[in-house]
Amino acid sequence: MRYTSLAALLSAGLVSAYDVPDNLRQIYENHKSGKCDNKLASGFTDGINGESSFSYCGDIDGTIFLHSSSNGGQYDNMDVDCDGANNTDGDCANDQTGQSQTAFMDSLSQYGIDDLDANVHPYVVFGNTDFDPQEYGMEPLSVMAVVCGDQLYYGIWGDTNGEDSTGEASISLAQLCYPDDGITGDNGHGDDDVLYIGFTGKDAVPGDEADWTTDDTETFEESIKELGDKLVAGLRD
Repeated sequence: MRYTSLAALLSAGLVSAYDVPDNLRQIYENHKSGKCDNKLASGFTDGINGESSFSYCGDIDGTIFLHSSSNGGQYDNMDVDCDGANNTDGDCANDQTGQSQTAFMDSLSQYGIDDLDANVHPYVVFGNTDFDPQEYGMEPLSVMAVVCGDQLYYGIWGDTNGEDSTGEASISLAQLCYPDDGITGDNGHGDDDVLYIGFTGKDAVPGDEADWTTDDTETFEESIKELGDKLVAGLRD
């Protein structure tokens, strides 16, 4: 399978972030400080500092997001995930923990692929052994909004974490968010300033509208943008 390099896309000006709309920017500012009142599950870490202060929060109607009340309030970091198809390709070659499949692999054959490819599909790792977002209405392979680097990107809920670590995304999403940070399978974004928002309900699943079979990250991102924009526009603080 051929891959269009992120560097080539960037140099051509093809990969573009989306501006954070006013309603989402206000949500980002309002909820970062302070505490989560509706903790769906707590006691998780960001995978770096070992502090078990991170929670899955339900303070925004129709969503689940990651938050920590420590240090005056913060969101999460972005560790790199290379699980799925071609998990040792490209910048994933130095990933020491990559797995050969993602959590919802069995659901992807209907879309013409065997599994997600971290090098292509911008997916988010969301949920843990002790917390299943499906119990609160999230659907596998649904669209998620990610505020990173003061920009908005969309991802797919594509994998889960078996331990208590949170704040992880596919390498393609991490490289979109932080194109100048030398992101690899063994190097992510450490600051806890990334807002991951999962949307509940079947309406958040793009289904056949997503271009699952593409080998181009930007093409996939654009294919879920219309639905992502609709979901974000409906957010109310």
